[in-house]
Amino acid sequence: MVRIHVPIREQRDASYDIVVGHGLLAELGQLVRTACPAARYAVITDSNVGRLYGEAVVARLRDAALTADLFIFPAGEQHKTRETWAELSDRMLAHHLGRDAAVIALGGGVAGDVAGFVAASYLRGVPYVQVPTSLLAMIDSSIGGKTAVDVPAGKNLIGAFHQPRLVVADLDVLASLPPAQLMAGMAEAVKHGVIADAAYFDFLERSAAAVLARDRAALERTVTRSIEIKAAVVAADERETGRRAILNFGHTVGHAIETTTDFAMLHGEAIAIGMHCEARLAEALGIASAGTATRVRSALGRYGLPLALPARVRIDDVMRVMQVDKKARDGAVRFALVNSVGEMHVSGAQGWRLAAPAESVRRALQAIQ
Repeated sequence: MVRIHVPIREQRDASYDIVVGHGLLAELGQLVRTACPAARYAVITDSNVGRLYGEAVVARLRDAALTADLFIFPAGEQHKTRETWAELSDRMLAHHLGRDAAVIALGGGVAGDVAGFVAASYLRGVPYVQVPTSLLAMIDSSIGGKTAVDVPAGKNLIGAFHQPRLVVADLDVLASLPPAQLMAGMAEAVKHGVIADAAYFDFLERSAAAVLARDRAALERTVTRSIEIKAAVVAADERETGRRAILNFGHTVGHAIETTTDFAMLHGEAIAIGMHCEARLAEALGIASAGTATRVRSALGRYGLPLALPARVRIDDVMRVMQVDKKARDGAVRFALVNSVGEMHVSGAQGWRLAAPAESVRRALQAIQ
């Protein structure tokens, strides 16, 4: 078992550990008891993960003499809503869970975001543990304390920062992950290489076949290194006021694509298209070195990820949705852009996010149609 510490400098009591290993669900009771003691636990998951792991997780908690109840909501990004948050909160209230309770977020990114937001707001906040079951959730969404739901105007626009007490990444659950979900998770891994570690990016370029075949060593290295990168970034900038913005590479365009397609695409698929577009934008603006976009596109393609805008997506709609992105300021859409693989752009005036001319953004989108 590997243990990675996330020291939250802005709130020392909010620091936590991420544990990575095989067979950790069997040890979940003891891990939770130590890191997040509570009188009762609400295990929140979606219908897909609940069918696979819900009852087993509750049983492991009860084996450790912990009181736990299972709360399931319908699977899919379309259910990552205020209505789902309200229903789960109401059900917990009906079960008389008090402020001495805790939440266990079991599942992929949607379950983690929804359950985390429930924990952040329930009785003004209760502690929680993240137990990610998808590759994307393990290496990205379960780390950093961002919790949110989607609204018609866009993705993740209603939420809160709420750090978990523990993240438990059991690599064994990746065996049940559908191939499309595995590939989607690799979009975030490629992103980590682009924004912070050229050597890791090289490894991902070489190891696509091994990762997609679920080679144990390749997956362990991928999960561990991506977690290390994200943990280091969020530890230094909990509230995304500085360098944490680099984690948004590909996400301004990617989130807009998700919204305009009514979340028909997997998150990682949309982010892959977003990274391809934003790398092209960085080159067009003279920020990225020549060939950077080609290399990013090639790496994403090795993992079978989409690179072009879906045929039904209108560029005008993407441009409109980006205007209400959380990163927009004074009507200008801002991007985290790359200098070269392993290095992100920062300017003295605009920091880690650059306001790009609308016409340049439009041309970058047209280039990936």
